[in-house]
Amino acid sequence: MTEDRRAVVAGAGIAGLATALRLHRSGWQVLVVERAPGRRSSGYMVNLVGQGYDAVEHLGLLPALAPRDLGMFTSILVKADGRKKFTVPAALAQAAVGSRALTVFRGDLESVLYEAVHEHVEIRFGTTVRAVAQDADGVEVGLSDGTSVRADLLVGADGLHSGVREVVFGPESEFRADMHHLVGAFPLDRVPQDVPEGAGTTFIGPGRTAAVMNLGPERSSAFFTYRSADPAELAKGPAQALSDAFGDLGGGVPDALRQLAANPSGAYFDSVSQVVMDTWSRGRVVLLGDSAWCVTLFAGYGAALALSGADQLGVALADNDIPAALTRWQAQLRPEVAKRQALARRGMSQFAPPTKAHVFANDLMIRAIRLPGLRGLVRRSVERANR
Repeated sequence: MTEDRRAVVAGAGIAGLATALRLHRSGWQVLVVERAPGRRSSGYMVNLVGQGYDAVEHLGLLPALAPRDLGMFTSILVKADGRKKFTVPAALAQAAVGSRALTVFRGDLESVLYEAVHEHVEIRFGTTVRAVAQDADGVEVGLSDGTSVRADLLVGADGLHSGVREVVFGPESEFRADMHHLVGAFPLDRVPQDVPEGAGTTFIGPGRTAAVMNLGPERSSAFFTYRSADPAELAKGPAQALSDAFGDLGGGVPDALRQLAANPSGAYFDSVSQVVMDTWSRGRVVLLGDSAWCVTLFAGYGAALALSGADQLGVALADNDIPAALTRWQAQLRPEVAKRQALARRGMSQFAPPTKAHVFANDLMIRAIRLPGLRGLVRRSVERANR
């Protein structure tokens, strides 16, 4: 029985809120702690396909998310000065992913999860896990607000730089694999200049990609990634670093960078890293989402994995033997995580091609996808990847 079981969930992002919702619906009492002083939102888009879409259905989120679906939009590949190379119609992208797909802003997904769960579980902002002690019957969780909570389970869903992982499993350096790229993504306060409405422009050059999406007021955003092994790059902050790396580009990029400089607070800017661990659980402590397996934005599947991982965890924990349930959950999920991490490593050359020759080859591949005879092959390839 789960009615008397108590869980502490560290992290109020997608992974943490989805876990809290799933456990609550299974009868658990849940406390969520979040290091940030309040709710945060970020403007980059997440794709929910395959297991991610299934989890959205299982968690009952589809009615709230469907109206926020951005759908597929026309993608315009551009040169460095902003002039068009060629266009990939929205219908082609839609045909590739099929009907069971959602594209939403990360902040919208977090808001829907928050609205679904915040009246049913306690959420403490500005609070982190400081100490963990386990015995056969439970886990004692010491918190930064000076309190201590006795629970049956501690879930570390606190992201790439996880505090729970640091306390229970060891320092970040033992598990984080730096991929020597940086990524910046942020919402745009106004519709970007020089980008047609309902479209996104993408520049792909050696070592970097810049994409600016114009989906209307309060629905537009920008995404940048580039190759850099300089550890001092992050210290510049998003406005300076992205301006240095992309300031020579035309089209919609200059306006996006001006908007970032005026309001950098909503930007996500970090190194691209994967988390690789032999085990995601230790006794009654389990890691979930980026804290356990960060697949990176190059995989395009992080939110989907967080949702499906949370949903599957709820199913596994129907077993009263929590450590055994966590072991089975991990065995079930690990093959999909390994696949997504491998796809991300291979996909780096698409986001940051090593040479001009790679850029040319990528262009040829994208142009070929538009040919009617190849569309079915693309669709079947996407379907296989999302099974």
